[in-house]
Amino acid sequence: MSKSIVLLPGDGIGVEVIHEAEKLIDCICDLYGVEIKTEKHLVGGASLDASDIPVKDEVIEACKKADAVLLGAVGGPKWDNNPPEKRPEKALLRLRKDLGLYNNLRPVTVFSSLKNASPLRPEVVDGVDLLVVRELTGGLYFGQPKEIIEKDGEEVGIDTMTYTVTEIERIAIAAFEAAKGRSKKVTSVDKANILASSQLWRKTVTRIAEQYPEIELEHMLVDNCAMQLIRNPSQFDVILTENMFGDILSDEAAMLTGSIGMLPSASLGDGTGMYEPVHGSAPDIAGKNMANPLATLASTALMFRYSLDEESIASDIEAAIAKVLNAGYNCMDMSRHARKVLSTSEMGEKIIETLKDIHAA
Repeated sequence: MSKSIVLLPGDGIGVEVIHEAEKLIDCICDLYGVEIKTEKHLVGGASLDASDIPVKDEVIEACKKADAVLLGAVGGPKWDNNPPEKRPEKALLRLRKDLGLYNNLRPVTVFSSLKNASPLRPEVVDGVDLLVVRELTGGLYFGQPKEIIEKDGEEVGIDTMTYTVTEIERIAIAAFEAAKGRSKKVTSVDKANILASSQLWRKTVTRIAEQYPEIELEHMLVDNCAMQLIRNPSQFDVILTENMFGDILSDEAAMLTGSIGMLPSASLGDGTGMYEPVHGSAPDIAGKNMANPLATLASTALMFRYSLDEESIASDIEAAIAKVLNAGYNCMDMSRHARKVLSTSEMGEKIIETLKDIHAA
């Protein structure tokens, strides 16, 4: 049965890394005999330039009808001075909200061959294999009111952080379910000593944990978690956190690997799953064939696992990535620790070549 994927290259290096993912998907169709139809749409700054809107209604509808969405990156200094409703990032928020994507998974794995690439000592990051489960459609990014008003003769910025029990329950369940297939430990991150929303978060997560007696639960304040990710990251298995804390902590965790260009993500929920690299649009290297496509290719593996129900393909892609890295290949962002530095397109070809070898074995 044919599957459909919407490709959203977006801005900057998003165009280049999605091109490599498209080549990988074409290869997989030939190798594994699966039928996948792809369609490409504008989003973010590219959509603003073409249609004066971050994402068009018809693009949202195409995503809803697809089996999966693969996104590159959005944003760049070209649009930094736009009014809030005309910022590229608005496309991301709308996609997440309209597709019901409340569960963001960000796996962080330090490959043994790259432990010297981390800014931390090798013995600190050796063996790190954690998963950040981030709530994606609540909290400060979506709470209302959200505005800049004038009060007593000066401007005041207002953001509202709200969480319902239902929102907390469903993301907590996702985290505990993920932990069942890992090392059976969940670290729930909050700021319960200060924030009312965090107090409700901790109370609700504690109650959900009773349904999972085999899973160890610990609560950790967000500032302590930020410190512990640097001090002893191997203590973590699944990190469960709300939207803004998860945004910050997952980027911090990404750097344990040596480069944010290495980290994939999956956004899941009620509708079509969306997959994207953790990195941004990197306009300074856009169009130079220098970007690292591995995060996007790893996100493609997650797409095959969670949305296309092709576990063996997902595992083979991840095995190909590991084999290429262990052989000493990497891109410019990891050049100090690579035996051979590859361009964006060369890395894409190397992964495809290795995948073919794995499939033939």
